[in-house]
Amino acid sequence: MSEFDEADLQQKAQDHLWMHFTRQSVMEDGHGVPIIVRGEGHHIYDSKGNKYFDGLSGLFVVNAGHGRKRLAAAAAKQAEELAFFPLWSYAHPKAIELADRLAGYAPGDLNRVFFSTGGGEAVETAFKLAKQYWKLQGRHTKHKVISRAVAYHGTPQGALAITGIPGMKEMFEPLVPGGFRVPNTNYYRAEEMGFHGTEEEFGLWAANRIEEMIQFEGPETVAAVFLEPVQNSGGCFPPPPGYFQRVREICDEYDVLLVSDEVICAFGRIGHMFACDAYDYIPDMITCAKGMTSGYSPLGATIVSDRIYEPFKHGATAFYHGYTFGGHPVSAAVALENLDIFEEEKLNEHVRENSPKFRAALERLLDLPIVGDVRGDGYFFGIELVKDKATKQTFNDDESERLLRGFLSKALFEAGLYCRADDRGDPVIQLAPPLTIGPAEFDEIEAILRSVLTEAWNRL
Repeated sequence: MSEFDEADLQQKAQDHLWMHFTRQSVMEDGHGVPIIVRGEGHHIYDSKGNKYFDGLSGLFVVNAGHGRKRLAAAAAKQAEELAFFPLWSYAHPKAIELADRLAGYAPGDLNRVFFSTGGGEAVETAFKLAKQYWKLQGRHTKHKVISRAVAYHGTPQGALAITGIPGMKEMFEPLVPGGFRVPNTNYYRAEEMGFHGTEEEFGLWAANRIEEMIQFEGPETVAAVFLEPVQNSGGCFPPPPGYFQRVREICDEYDVLLVSDEVICAFGRIGHMFACDAYDYIPDMITCAKGMTSGYSPLGATIVSDRIYEPFKHGATAFYHGYTFGGHPVSAAVALENLDIFEEEKLNEHVRENSPKFRAALERLLDLPIVGDVRGDGYFFGIELVKDKATKQTFNDDESERLLRGFLSKALFEAGLYCRADDRGDPVIQLAPPLTIGPAEFDEIEAILRSVLTEAWNRL
């Protein structure tokens, strides 16, 4: 017997709760919504007592796993000492210590940390900072930003201008002006972009499209390029070899800032504190959030180079931007404890060692007719679903609706696996489990996927 009154919770949710990125009609069909009440390790439990494998770390967040009592204790201890104080002309010890820690992990001269409360705010911060930086250099026309097709960079009005998913933007137009899109690094679909060649050649081709866009718009108008190390939306597009080295060359040549959006990829998801280290490039800014606290308290950050910070060191210059809860004492305390766990348990090393085994387990699914591609890196993989493997034909809108929303998401969940079935781009299943799991859990994930995907194909 559950300790939760299921009917009461469902009624209150139907009456008052507005969920994020969710069709509210699900509240009206009488079936209710899953109510998650507890987490332990890599499992979550609903209000009916059912147990599920958390194959998405909540939302690419709970990197150290659920139920970490020491993280809860760190939050409680800090709340007793100093529950809140802003970083507006004042500071507190935990924000100072965390800024020092993050600067120590960051590559190159990325030594300055501006705190926010989440990823969208971190991207918004980077966007505004890039614009103000160039104005302080007397280059007032450098305001445009370049990002990739189907890329997701957040939902604030500024960040939304950088996001490359048309369906998420059109209802909020007019947007902040100045966002431009270039091809992403989806090598599986490279021929559809007009490219034929090796993966490494494709990486250079895709990077050169950034140069082409800068030239077309005019280098004197372009402020920054925003790129995720592994692009999330569209289904885990890793960078081909040499891609980021070429992008760095282009940004240096045309005096354009390079922002590494690591809201998902930082803190172990790719096996490093910052994923730019995995791909050997030094950006001008890093945006991060999610795994910094493993989700035990909200926190985001924008880490910037000494070059960008320099004009703010003098006189009356200020960055008129901030958030009430940015760098919150409790969140900063949790982040420090979380990073201690990372180091003590060698979670980054664990991911690097086990990522090839995770990939191998998922690649066994390629024998299914519905699985076209398996891609990703670290503990971050996407499985692209196709209608015809030989031609890479994808599903039409109606089929995708029936397959993803009508069957797969619910069927995977009922089979005991929480993950993401996504059609922002081509239909994919995304996996980003807690960084603590290993080969036994990879096999468990593969078995559930195999069963449900086989049934999905039979239904088609």
